[in-house]
Amino acid sequence: MGKITGFLEVKRLQEASEPPANRLKHWREFVLHLSDEQAGKQAARCMDCGIPFCNSGCPVNNIIPDWNDLVYRQNWRGALDVLHSTNNFPEFTGRICPAPCEAACTLNINDDAVGIKSIEHAIIDKGWEQGWVVPQPPSQKTGKKVAVIGSGPAGLACAQQLARVGHDVTVFEKNDRIGGLLRYGIPDFKLEKKLIDQRIAQMEAEGVTFKSSHYVGQASDAPEKDLVIKTPEALQAEFDAIVLTGGCESPRDLPIPGRELDGVMYAMDFLRPQNKVVAGDKLSSQVLAKGKHVVVIGGGDTGSDCVGTSNRHGAKSVTQIELMPRPPESENKAMTWPYWPAKLRTSSSHEEGAERDWAITSKSLAGKNGKVEKLVAARVEWVKDETTGQMRMQEIKGSEFDIQADLVLLAMGFVAPVSNVLTAFGIEQDPRGNARANTDDYRSNIDKVFAAGDMRRGQSLVVWAIREGRQCARSVDEFLMGTSDLPR
Repeated sequence: MGKITGFLEVKRLQEASEPPANRLKHWREFVLHLSDEQAGKQAARCMDCGIPFCNSGCPVNNIIPDWNDLVYRQNWRGALDVLHSTNNFPEFTGRICPAPCEAACTLNINDDAVGIKSIEHAIIDKGWEQGWVVPQPPSQKTGKKVAVIGSGPAGLACAQQLARVGHDVTVFEKNDRIGGLLRYGIPDFKLEKKLIDQRIAQMEAEGVTFKSSHYVGQASDAPEKDLVIKTPEALQAEFDAIVLTGGCESPRDLPIPGRELDGVMYAMDFLRPQNKVVAGDKLSSQVLAKGKHVVVIGGGDTGSDCVGTSNRHGAKSVTQIELMPRPPESENKAMTWPYWPAKLRTSSSHEEGAERDWAITSKSLAGKNGKVEKLVAARVEWVKDETTGQMRMQEIKGSEFDIQADLVLLAMGFVAPVSNVLTAFGIEQDPRGNARANTDDYRSNIDKVFAAGDMRRGQSLVVWAIREGRQCARSVDEFLMGTSDLPR
């Protein structure tokens, strides 16, 4: 596991990045992967800790100590093989995963975790640069046909695994390009879309067929005109198995007075057109933050993406507010390690400029001539309910205040999958509206229909979607063939 005394001799090194003033001028990625020498030294910090909690902290159970040791010894090809054995798309997770593996690292007890994410980033980038990432077509075909609905990380992982064991896999995507929220939900400055394109090319060479601008469901429910409609009945007649990986795309709304004003919109309606523009599309209309006072409601990753995008547009000011109280600067390790802690996290977008505030409730929106001009907010405190023992929110008397706002972006998370697809198939749903399926076999109540990713588990991380896609692929393979050699 690296160098026995490496963690005592080498300090943690953050990946280099462009200064904020420079990177705000473009939409490209600005974080540079470690050099071979740097990565080797960082991998040397991996301890002989006995029980690698990083492995269990990682949703795809990356075999982290093994590839750290291989990078330390500069066996990059071997490290890539170990990395790919558990993760189909480390170029995605090496860029956008919040790294629960590092929270679980034994060295994190000292606030000095091994830079696992940066090493993963270096491994996969070197793999692509050296031409080591190549198609892995099956040695023989099974004659079985599988439809995967949705081309986000769960759908892509599931499709790739099934294609590699010989099934004919077709991926259906309602958008005009493949990638789901990887494509249109994450700004290019965090994930350049060429990374998706090169994986699509690899998967096509492995036998996967991609059909974009295809809506699965009833024609009356299609979100746009000119989409090719595939009904559940048609898919069930054509395919031996169907996997639903359509994600969790119903955003949480903010039902307060003034919500209907122009300039108040969901975060995805702001981010998606920007990604299309970067891709070269000519749009009839696009909401720009240039010269505006922007208020982002919601403190998660989507809110952070809105901050970075608004600053690149040239917003006059950006304010991000969160209902929950400000987290501590650092966690109590004795209480939380090796689990994911609640603590203050500052993203690269925040570093580029934003006012942040916590424990704020939004009361109303106001404006003139149908356009928003301000958000009326108030401060809250969280107190324990003496009856239930649960924490509840209460407004602090006299704390009401206004925030100037020409553009208000609602980034408060997603509550459920779009129900039309599930309803069209007759899929049972859990109380939150997710497809009801367990993690043992991922099977729904409808024969030969499976569900995985955010459509099954609810809003989650890309790395969890990859895990579910891989595990679901094994269940589909077992269903079709009676047994499976795919890893779980």
